[in-house]
Amino acid sequence: MKRFFSSVRARAALGATAVVAVALIGAGTAVFLSLRANLTEQASTQAESAARRVAAQLAAGTPYANLELPDSEDHPVQVIDREDRLRAASEDLEDITGTGVAAVVPRPSLAPDGDEDEDDRDESDPDVGEISDRAWYATGKATVDGERADYRFAAVEVTTRDDTTVTVYAGAPLTASEGAARTALTSMLIGLPALVLVVGGVTWLATQRALRPVEGIRQEMAAITASEDLSRRVPVPDTHDEIARLAKTTNETLSALESSVERQRRFVADASHELRSPIASLRTQLEVAAAHPELLDIDGAVEDTVRLQALAADLLLLARLDAGERPAESRVDLAALATEELSQRTGDRIPVRTHIAQGVVVAGSRGQLARVLGNLVDNAQRHARSRIAVSLEADAGQAVLTVGDDGEGVPEGERTRIFERFVRLDDARTRDEGGAGLGLAIARDVVERHGGRLSVGDSPDGGALFEMRLPLVG
Repeated sequence: MKRFFSSVRARAALGATAVVAVALIGAGTAVFLSLRANLTEQASTQAESAARRVAAQLAAGTPYANLELPDSEDHPVQVIDREDRLRAASEDLEDITGTGVAAVVPRPSLAPDGDEDEDDRDESDPDVGEISDRAWYATGKATVDGERADYRFAAVEVTTRDDTTVTVYAGAPLTASEGAARTALTSMLIGLPALVLVVGGVTWLATQRALRPVEGIRQEMAAITASEDLSRRVPVPDTHDEIARLAKTTNETLSALESSVERQRRFVADASHELRSPIASLRTQLEVAAAHPELLDIDGAVEDTVRLQALAADLLLLARLDAGERPAESRVDLAALATEELSQRTGDRIPVRTHIAQGVVVAGSRGQLARVLGNLVDNAQRHARSRIAVSLEADAGQAVLTVGDDGEGVPEGERTRIFERFVRLDDARTRDEGGAGLGLAIARDVVERHGGRLSVGDSPDGGALFEMRLPLVG
């Protein structure tokens, strides 16, 4: 059972069924109560109409014995005075409740004396009784000619010509109203559960159909997890809905994950390859020195050790960047940084010409930004023939640092690839001259994590021009 309720399909079907059931029960109850109220109101109207017809006769002076009362089965009638004495009643009325007086036969002492015959009354007599505009209603029972039934009674007060006030009670049967109400209630009790079951079944089937692609995605993801084959993709349903977008996003995630894993594999393979060369060289020199101390190449060993140390530092920085390390949010004066860093490069092959604007301040890590400048100048030193220029200026709210040379430049088709890791365009260049191919990759990652952009174009001197843009801070 717990497994059943953990299903989205089951929860959706039960939820929809519950909502529809509550809505139908509420609507059905409202309809039933409204129907019963309308039927009761109709019976009240009929009873009042019958009571007013009798009251009109009394107001006109008709004696109690001469009243033309409606059919007792349809409209049982009582006429009661202020002392709750029965003055007149329907002929076949045997029992009555709901009017306040249970008597059904007027007492002889209260019967009309008959001294004044209706035909002897002066037709020109202007005196006419008064009938109340108000009516009162009650529900009760009456037995007419042996048949007992429910009635809706209306009470109308009338004052006769002789200034006697009586109340006329007339009833209207509720049998038809109650029958209609019972029929409606029975229909609801049968129809509503059936409709709820239909809604639940349709929701179950519709949800099953809607979630079928999700199950396909889940099965494919489980297969990918089991096989560790990131080249596989989940099926995309041709529905153009949320599930189709979910499948597309899942495939995009798989593609990004596959690319990331592939980059990681290449990174590990390239790092191992790059580390193997200086380690092997250093080991060879140490082994030679162990066998022949007089042949120890101290300078070569130091150079290989420095190269190995620099490569390890590059790999460590890349690992930190890949882990999402954010730069410190301190203020960095790029003019002071560039001046200081370039002044320390006394052993460069080509002197660096500078054009540094003052007051260019950015936010970030001073050490990482110095690493970017150093990598760009190192790259220029490897490719320049005789000229290297570094400039710094502020432009449209950005700090713009450029490093240009007069070398061969970078072909347009390679201007994106050179920022990839372990990429060196000059395949004929020796490792010592060309480095490991990590400098530009590190520079790009650092700049992007500082909210900037690093690009390469053509230098006015004919070589490559690297441009770094970072947002200024006030």
